[in-house]
Amino acid sequence: MNDRKYLSVGALTRYLKMKFDTDENLRLVFLKGEISNFKSHSSGHLYFSIKDETSKINAIMFSKSASKLTFQPADGMKILVTGRISIYEASGNYQIYVEEMLEDGVGNLYIAFEKLKAQLSKEGLFDPRHKKPIPKIPERIGIITAPTGAAIKDIISTIRRRFPIAETILFPSLVQGENAASDIVKNIKRAENYNLDLLIVGRGGGSIEDLWPFNEESVARTIFACPIPIISAVGHEIDYTISDFVADLRAPTPTGAAELAVPNILDLTKHMTQLKIRLHESIHKTIHLQKLYLDSLKNSFVIKNPIMIYENKSQKLDTLIERLKQSMTRTLEHKRFDLDHIMKHYIFLHPEELYAKQMIDLKTKIEKLELINPMSVLKRGFAIPYQESHIIKSIYDVKKEEDIKLKLYDGEIDLKVITIKGE
Repeated sequence: MNDRKYLSVGALTRYLKMKFDTDENLRLVFLKGEISNFKSHSSGHLYFSIKDETSKINAIMFSKSASKLTFQPADGMKILVTGRISIYEASGNYQIYVEEMLEDGVGNLYIAFEKLKAQLSKEGLFDPRHKKPIPKIPERIGIITAPTGAAIKDIISTIRRRFPIAETILFPSLVQGENAASDIVKNIKRAENYNLDLLIVGRGGGSIEDLWPFNEESVARTIFACPIPIISAVGHEIDYTISDFVADLRAPTPTGAAELAVPNILDLTKHMTQLKIRLHESIHKTIHLQKLYLDSLKNSFVIKNPIMIYENKSQKLDTLIERLKQSMTRTLEHKRFDLDHIMKHYIFLHPEELYAKQMIDLKTKIEKLELINPMSVLKRGFAIPYQESHIIKSIYDVKKEEDIKLKLYDGEIDLKVITIKGE
């Protein structure tokens, strides 16, 4: 028992690291797989995982190598990497130190994401005209997320700090895994029955696989159909999901969603104080102006001598009455003059002459009509031969043995044509 030598964890890790570092097969390794959990550090180093259908390995690419990349790595990308395998002593995990990275197409999840995004965009689910306005001062806020974890804590603490009078209702939901999408859909529909002003749907950060429920078509269509304004708060600021595009507002983080959901009560209090001050100033100013106006009325000549109003109006009325009388007198004089002129006219003085003249004119017209009257011509011994409805004007208008009529002054004679003689 006393012969056993116990190693420290650090000693064991250093031994294994030495084995990894001296293994020729691990000094230069070529791997292909899909990027997951990608993070870009402010130092320029890249941290991510490389996975396939069965396994996953952590990876790091230092800034010197990362600066040579000709593309922007992202979750879901298929890549080809060259590097060495070693152990990170602080955690005891083995990882690949990437020296070179090439694109090897896009991962299946990324392809599915872009396909659904294009389809829903074409259908108009992302159109800004369908976005419902976010209420400025919501009273009841629903939250759909996991009941544990940093996301719900951040949302609740931010709302309580900024606007503690708002009521929050948590709808605990799965936000990761195979059944998460259906659970999110169920809770959105459930929230519609709670008379909410606003709904926050989201979760904290994670890999593209972790966030995938928020890329499901069923979740997107349920968010679009929901009558409650929805803020999508999925992942970190660099993470985008289908839910972000279809929601009424996208927040970069769960904390950001809470900040967008409610106003800062301190700002509201300050604003109300300013409004109160402005209201008091406006009231005082109005009262002051009305007092000045009242004083001006009190000191006006009319108020001090009200009888002057009556006197001025009475004088003006007398003037108008006098003008009316004068106008009526002038009008009557003009009409009387016109009447006198008419009465002195020749027609009124000698109306019988007008009658005699008209009788002469009538007789003249009757004589003229008699001159052109065919019956007057017949009285002088003339006759009009005719046949049926037409007058016979020529010997060629009739034939032998035809019957004709002869119109005389006092009647008609029926004749038969015996002979026809020309000139």
